[in-house]
Amino acid sequence: MTAKVAIIGSGNIGTDLMVKILRRQGPLKMAAMVGIDPDSEGLQRAAKASVATTHEGLDGLRALPGFDEIALVFDATSAAAHERHSAALLADGKIVVDLTPAAIGPYVVPPVNLGAQAGNRNVNMVTCGGQATIPIVAAVSQVAPVAYAEIVASIASRSAGPGTRANIDEFTETTARAIEQIGGVQLGKAIIVLNPAEPPLIMRDTVFCLVETNDTDAIRASIERMVTAVQDYVPGYRLKQDVQFDRIGPNDPVRLPGGKAVTGTKVTVFLEVEGAGDFLPKYAGNLDVMTSAALRCAEQMIELNAGGR
Repeated sequence: MTAKVAIIGSGNIGTDLMVKILRRQGPLKMAAMVGIDPDSEGLQRAAKASVATTHEGLDGLRALPGFDEIALVFDATSAAAHERHSAALLADGKIVVDLTPAAIGPYVVPPVNLGAQAGNRNVNMVTCGGQATIPIVAAVSQVAPVAYAEIVASIASRSAGPGTRANIDEFTETTARAIEQIGGVQLGKAIIVLNPAEPPLIMRDTVFCLVETNDTDAIRASIERMVTAVQDYVPGYRLKQDVQFDRIGPNDPVRLPGGKAVTGTKVTVFLEVEGAGDFLPKYAGNLDVMTSAALRCAEQMIELNAGGR
């Protein structure tokens, strides 16, 4: 069974996602690529691959022959644009996978909660930082209560396009909420760093968790299992070094906003995400983790939602 899909947004994320779908022998078939710039590389690549294109946005997509046959639409535009797109696409009976920080639908991070959310018809892929780090936060919270989690996502400045830069505030807010909701922690914080280094560095992420336990063996084992689960769809995802543990004693507790004193263990995890190089350079792991997660999510949503459509 195959299902026809469309991508709205012909920038870096949308184009990389299209290339993945075209190369993958899976259940998704590219039916249309949508943009607003007729000269964008994404639309040009789509046309060369015999994929229908339009530079007239959502209205252009809805006017394309065969629109009724499209089962799922990826939105790789912006948070503001997705607010307009979501209602129209759902009214048209489409399944929607949102790669913007709009967060209209529930957050999904595949190895953590895809099974519980795949039956929804509009899901949100959080952010690149969220896709890279929330699996680790969730892995820790699965074995011990986490009072606070903070993530720092460092990406190459070259891999941050106009959409990413326009959504910096939404990135931090959306990621922090998802850390709490999906990661299962009491309080979450997210920071993004655009690294201007030349040559560009691949995505690096740091995850800090304050855990109210000293069972480091269970935490380490849970993190290692989660890394393996993410590598199943993002092969370039890996621990940069061994998980670090620091004891927090009652004489030197960490105080959270609001005054709560936390003792136990500080867990520090250093991650590296190398892209697959499908369309973007391998240093753009921040984009690869998003498109790979969206692809994994869409395939399961089609299986559960679309049936034989």
